[in-house]
Amino acid sequence: MTQDSGRTAADRRKITLATAIGNFVEWFDSGAYAVMSATIAGLFFPQYDSTASLLATWAIFAGGFVARPVGAAFFGHYGDRLGRNKALALSVLLMSGATFFIGVLPTYASLGLAAPILLFLLRALQGFSTGGEYTGASAFIVEYAPDGKRARFAGAVPMTVGVASVAGSMVGVVLTSTLGDAAMQSWGWRVPFLIAAPLGLIGLYLRSRVEDTPVFRELEQRQEVEATPLRDAVKLCGRQIATLFGYSITNAVGYYLMSSYMIAYMSQELGYSSSMAMLTAVVAMFAYCVACPLAARASDRYGRKPLLLIACGGFAVLTLPAFALMGTGLAGAMAGTSVLAVLVAVIGTSNVPALVEMFPGHLRASGSAIGYTAAYVLFGGTAPFVATGLVAASGTALAPGFYLAGLAVVSTLVVALAFRETRHLSLTRTTVTEEPGAAAGPAAEEAAPLPAS
Repeated sequence: MTQDSGRTAADRRKITLATAIGNFVEWFDSGAYAVMSATIAGLFFPQYDSTASLLATWAIFAGGFVARPVGAAFFGHYGDRLGRNKALALSVLLMSGATFFIGVLPTYASLGLAAPILLFLLRALQGFSTGGEYTGASAFIVEYAPDGKRARFAGAVPMTVGVASVAGSMVGVVLTSTLGDAAMQSWGWRVPFLIAAPLGLIGLYLRSRVEDTPVFRELEQRQEVEATPLRDAVKLCGRQIATLFGYSITNAVGYYLMSSYMIAYMSQELGYSSSMAMLTAVVAMFAYCVACPLAARASDRYGRKPLLLIACGGFAVLTLPAFALMGTGLAGAMAGTSVLAVLVAVIGTSNVPALVEMFPGHLRASGSAIGYTAAYVLFGGTAPFVATGLVAASGTALAPGFYLAGLAVVSTLVVALAFRETRHLSLTRTTVTEEPGAAAGPAAEEAAPLPAS
């Protein structure tokens, strides 16, 4: 039975919009930072060595991930104790505020070393906020979704990430094509960051007008809200956390190589112009957005595990050919990045419902945030930095492809050997069970059977 069968289509559209716009703000910043990375490198670091400046810029980008574990712990605990919606409202408020202050931050020429330090601190605040956003938004929308259509509703979360990246890239394309270098250095680079503030207020307003999920409300009614969810998630859900981490590393690196790193990679390593690199990024993210709903429908029909295997195996086999294509010309670059984009869509649209379904309701926000965020902190946030360093150390532009393909082999083995199908599981269960028909909680509910597709 659907957990909130009384909801109308209009209600669910409102819920989806509230989830999506907040998630958009969270991820628009990453796209904006990536598009403006070369400009930021010149404005916030002394220009003794362009490669060193770019590495420092990517280091600050990765530094934004340092605070994610703290944010994941805080927002996971907050979401399991006080509600999914309250946690999401706070996260979008913090993110939009930090992004706005980056947009008005003085540069190295004005503040000296204080400028990159403040940039790092604001990135850390963004990372703290993001630590609970993606998994929190995933739990929020999946817990409202009808049974048998969880991935289709959850697909709004990864698709919003893609739309935000496209929007960030498009803003970059417009700014770089219409403004001269002087204007870009003076004020143009600030525009994408300043846009996030009003969007964040809209997201806060929409989220404040939606009640918490039926799953959390049921936990409150049954007085089963966990007092120490973070501790209990680590104690009881260790295997689920490790499994989620094991395949999310490919999701994380694949996404950040495709989106944040690719523009700098194409312009600096492959010799494309900035406008060509940005156009390629837009095409790839368009392919990603088109693939998301198709992959989500397949996930609901065939299950999470088959789609995760296809995605991880696809990365293992196709990543190196995709990187090789990127060096053959603009058409090849678009084709190669689009291959990666489609694979990211396939893994992302199954990962969102899976990371919700594999954890019991009272530990869901905490458990999913730990496993998913750890993968993004250790591998996603460092992906552009590692890729840049690997190219410099090895002398081959294919080095990032070897890195991603190697991680994908690990993730394929994790999914094949450790992941258990989750689409049949009840979202209201409070036992750590992964067997069809197992008790869903104290009321001995059985996992709801899937309706016919």
